[in-house]
Amino acid sequence: MIQIFNTIEDINEQAAAVFTAAAQKAISEKGSFTVVLTGGSSPAGMYRLLASNAYKPKIDWKNIYIFWGDERWVPLDDDRSNAKMSFETLLSHVPIPEKNIFPMYKKGITAEDYALEYEQSIRNILGTNGKFDLILLGLGDDGHTASLFPGEVVLKEQKKWVDAYFLTAQNMHRITLTAPIINNAEKIIVLAFGQKKAHALNEVLHGDYNPNMYPMQLIKPHSGELIFLVDKNAASSEL
Repeated sequence: MIQIFNTIEDINEQAAAVFTAAAQKAISEKGSFTVVLTGGSSPAGMYRLLASNAYKPKIDWKNIYIFWGDERWVPLDDDRSNAKMSFETLLSHVPIPEKNIFPMYKKGITAEDYALEYEQSIRNILGTNGKFDLILLGLGDDGHTASLFPGEVVLKEQKKWVDAYFLTAQNMHRITLTAPIINNAEKIIVLAFGQKKAHALNEVLHGDYNPNMYPMQLIKPHSGELIFLVDKNAASSEL
């Protein structure tokens, strides 16, 4: 499903509303809400909304478990860190217990080893079914999502829930959820706005199936819901 909005602010409002409704539903039904945050610039406005007085009181934050979809392998105080942005805009402003937050970085360990540890943390919370209530994703100009970049071996991963590798194009390690665990989610929200996203979004939605070039095409939930929240610039081919 694709929903098209006039402004980024409209996208943020809808995304915050979806987040809130999903949290309320999950906590009401099973006592907890498991969510995967995304990084980059796309979700910052939504995170600030969730931390505002308009949304914060509607959510039982103490029963939320926070994970991330991917991360640059940099310390948590590095400006490139997805976790740092998430704390600055949301997590430092809401009463989530520290033990319920699982940043995708740990000092003194390799990215590859921490991928194994991170997967175990997910299993400890979700059990063997590995079903997140909500996963937030972005869409890169090149069609990537999370750290599933075009042409990388991680795109073929079928068993691991979390993987790490050296991304030569960026000269750094990345750690990421893989397509199998993402596709098992109850709900997936993809945020995309701006003209630079238009070509990738069109190829993902309407182009030939070529996930090696447009990795977002790998995201096809087994039984959950996939929703693209985009603005008119990104969705120019839809109008």
